[in-house]
Amino acid sequence: MKAVVYTQPGLPIQAPQSLYDAELPKPTPGARDLLVEVRAIAVNPVDTKIRASRGGEQPQVLGWDAVGIVREVGEQVTLFQPGDEVFYAGAIDRPGSYSEFHVVDERIVGHKPRSLDNASAAALPLTSITAWELLFDRLGIEENGGKGQRLLVVGAAGGVGSILVQLASRLTQLTVIGTASRPETQAWVKQLGAQHVIDHTESLPLQLQALKLDAVDYVISLTHTDTYLPQLVEVLRPQGKLALIDDPAQLDVMPLKRKSLSLHWELMFTRSLYKTEDMIKQHQLLERVAQLVDDGVLKTTLGEHYGAINAEHLKRAHAMIESGKARGKIVLEGF
Repeated sequence: MKAVVYTQPGLPIQAPQSLYDAELPKPTPGARDLLVEVRAIAVNPVDTKIRASRGGEQPQVLGWDAVGIVREVGEQVTLFQPGDEVFYAGAIDRPGSYSEFHVVDERIVGHKPRSLDNASAAALPLTSITAWELLFDRLGIEENGGKGQRLLVVGAAGGVGSILVQLASRLTQLTVIGTASRPETQAWVKQLGAQHVIDHTESLPLQLQALKLDAVDYVISLTHTDTYLPQLVEVLRPQGKLALIDDPAQLDVMPLKRKSLSLHWELMFTRSLYKTEDMIKQHQLLERVAQLVDDGVLKTTLGEHYGAINAEHLKRAHAMIESGKARGKIVLEGF
């Protein structure tokens, strides 16, 4: 089967072997696995982070967002059958989705939204799971809850932010404040449902004060948390909650103590990595996301379509992700 691979970690994306086209054996599904014929994928920051840090003698396959058609099922599969159209984000400890065929555990897979084409659906799984778990699992906000409370989302125009703003503004009563630094990304965040948009390159406390929003109850920080931490501590109410997904080299949490602030880390791969008892929740939430999309409550966060799935186009996608200027999700479709 066709695949896009690499072996040596840490190469600049412009290097010939940073990503290259290859032929690999078609995988075989295990007992609870689906064999999926991949039709579309999305590129995420985790793709670039793994490429920079993890390699091996054998070709490595990246990619965790996928849409495709189930071609085979394992002997213990109960949720799907051959011919089903699916979308999912895969597992970080298994080969990725930059390949014509991909094996994935059924418990982290959902049926593709019927109203979306493959590319539009591919933009959603990883970020939807991350955003959903941040809001409802990590911060403990209830659906239709949060009345009179405020949520600040730092980096709201990216992939996770783009679905998070929608979930928070449509499924809760929170006042949603997003940050974005360019006119086009600020307009994007407002369009997605944020009541207020401020610039994270300027003082967050001063901008909130200008909006007569002197404090917030929750902060979800999606980028550069270590840089923003002093400001986030300042704007959070006493006993507020801070959640994050990025990987600061260092994070001094002692400033959180004075206000009794709580810290919540989110990694959407945790359930599949540890085969947790509630692993199937990711199947359930993807099913819910698909229904919300089909009902017109949520929309795809597709930002740009980079064409067919090959090394040339994936290098371009990785370069854009690494630039920090991506808006929404970058998707590729077809081999």
